[in-house]
Amino acid sequence: MKRLHVRYEAVPGQALAVGELAEERGRVFFEFDASFLTHGFPLSPFKLPVAPGLQTFQRLPGVFDDALPDGWGRLLMDRFLRQRGDLPAAFTDLDRLAWMGTHAMGALTFHPPSQGVDAGLAGFDLGWLAREAQAVLLGEAGVVLPELLQAGGSPGGARPKVLVGVGGDDLVTGPEPYPDGYEPWLVKFFAKGDAPDTGAVEAAYARMAQAAGIVFPEHRLFEVREGRFFGVKRFDRAGRRRVHLHSLGNLIGADFRVPCLDYQEIHQVVRLLTGNQADVQRVYRLMVFNVLAHNRDDHAKNFAFLYEPEMGWRLAPGYDLTFADGPGGEHTTTVCGEGRSPGREQFRRVAEGAGLGVAEAVRIEQEVRDAVSRWPSFARACGVRKATWERLAKRLAV
Repeated sequence: MKRLHVRYEAVPGQALAVGELAEERGRVFFEFDASFLTHGFPLSPFKLPVAPGLQTFQRLPGVFDDALPDGWGRLLMDRFLRQRGDLPAAFTDLDRLAWMGTHAMGALTFHPPSQGVDAGLAGFDLGWLAREAQAVLLGEAGVVLPELLQAGGSPGGARPKVLVGVGGDDLVTGPEPYPDGYEPWLVKFFAKGDAPDTGAVEAAYARMAQAAGIVFPEHRLFEVREGRFFGVKRFDRAGRRRVHLHSLGNLIGADFRVPCLDYQEIHQVVRLLTGNQADVQRVYRLMVFNVLAHNRDDHAKNFAFLYEPEMGWRLAPGYDLTFADGPGGEHTTTVCGEGRSPGREQFRRVAEGAGLGVAEAVRIEQEVRDAVSRWPSFARACGVRKATWERLAKRLAV
């Protein structure tokens, strides 16, 4: 039986034992530590209640699955495993959590760690790392470099990305916490088929989202010879503090790979989890933005929640906001059952169920609409090519 100890480590060096994970014959077991039963918090209130005794699962509980990479991070991990002669199929979820060790997103750490590589803290050239990422993505890399594996082995999503420390124009990769003067950021590279101004489009969307009143982290374009890459300051970090992170999909057990949610359900979850009407307004604003700005890749893992002891649960800032077609051209998350062309009628029904007054809903919709109508100015300011922003403008619902 494989075993793994889980800790909550918001402050470096100050860990609270959460419990023990075990795996045997395809079944997963978890038991909370006695100290967490006394001093802990609702780690995953819907699917993993804080209670004494052994709990049994058919698959890894969602709160721990959120610490695993998918897409790009898993690709890097599997390539490195093959490189050293291991079979990725024989690597279980607990093996992968042990690999993540203290480097996972959020505030959970896994012990004993078995990180396959540690390149140490080092400065690097972003363009060089982008070239190496592209070589891995295209299957042209003979060796996965330690720096790339360390920086890119944690993030989810299909697009290549790296976690780095940013201090002005200097970047470092390596174990956290970063040196004084450096802050944790995530930088996205290009995926197969991406246009050269893909990063600029996402930067323009970030500005447009902020103009629409959406809470969005600090962001910028990193410009190197290899391209202009979109970067965003991590919201699961607050200085040297790590913040507990839980995706909506894993919170409620919804598979983000399958269109299975409606915005009515998301509003219900927000009300139940945060008890904060301001968060309900925020997710309503985000819904309207996704519809009007044609962001149809609004799946269950593109919404998340943060937990800090002094604040409780709250909706995370917006992220992965960009022009995107969904499955079959529809929204991954429907609006009152409508995925192809949701509009005011569906907005009103969601607002009513969420406890938003008509005047409040109309105000939010108009603020978002005003911002999206200014798309050309945001695009030009970020250097999006004229042909690109004109093509996207025809698809925006304003």
